[in-house]
Amino acid sequence: MRCDLHVHSVHSGMCTTPVFRHFCRESYSQPEEVYETLKRKGMNLVTLTDHDSIGGAEALRRHPDFFVSEEVTCRMPSGTAVHIGVYDVSERQHIQLQRRRDDLGSLLAYLTERRLLFSVNHVFSSLTGRRELADFAWFEAFFPAFETHNGQMLAFQNRQAAGLAQRLRKAAIGGSDSHALPSVGSAYTEVVRARDKTEFLEAVRARQAAVGGEHGGFVKLTRDILWIGAEMMREKSWTALLAPLGVLIPGITYLNYRHENKFGRYWAREILGESERRRNARWLPVAQPATEEFI
Repeated sequence: MRCDLHVHSVHSGMCTTPVFRHFCRESYSQPEEVYETLKRKGMNLVTLTDHDSIGGAEALRRHPDFFVSEEVTCRMPSGTAVHIGVYDVSERQHIQLQRRRDDLGSLLAYLTERRLLFSVNHVFSSLTGRRELADFAWFEAFFPAFETHNGQMLAFQNRQAAGLAQRLRKAAIGGSDSHALPSVGSAYTEVVRARDKTEFLEAVRARQAAVGGEHGGFVKLTRDILWIGAEMMREKSWTALLAPLGVLIPGITYLNYRHENKFGRYWAREILGESERRRNARWLPVAQPATEEFI
């Protein structure tokens, strides 16, 4: 069975880019369009991982091969941000996750108590901003899965994530991280012998899954940004006035990937390039999340 475990729809909210965040969405893909595209590309199971939202689930609940997931934006104790993929959640659990997303200890305690499968996404990317060394201690201590094949990340970043996951004995997650329909299903997680969602997710948790598909790159990201821009203009006709700015997009994409490459290589050296003794000496102690009683 195959499933794209990182894919977005129109329910991911507004983009975070300054100025554009007032009128441009993260994605314009409708849930049904995402579902149909994933099925055409050979996915046996379908989920959405919108940013802090399960709004797209209502349109897809009628499909027996669909399950509800989300990408939770969480604040780390260091003050950095991290994207956490959480899979197969109920509406009640979604509410509890959102209540705890600014308190990593509480969030981790809840995820563990409810035995939810969760992953740290694009671990060697600057997508959520800066990273601190202490963040990786949290990832090692408490996260059962790492996203090791992201369809928007450079092959180098994915290789480093896979290497870290293997060294720390973490489960591997793969997904397209698509915000535009052309990239939906371009990366995925696969479990050969799974017969249903439960067996699939249990196999992922048990490190029995494989990841595959495309990596990210200049042409792919440029195409997706142009696609999102065209959808933005279709929704808000006045934004067509911004169309001349489209000539800048290839340059912006190029600079983005140069920065991503530099960011990924720096943290790969910091984490994977150090000896075990030196790495452990530099990582800060991590407090154990307290077990809670939940409503």
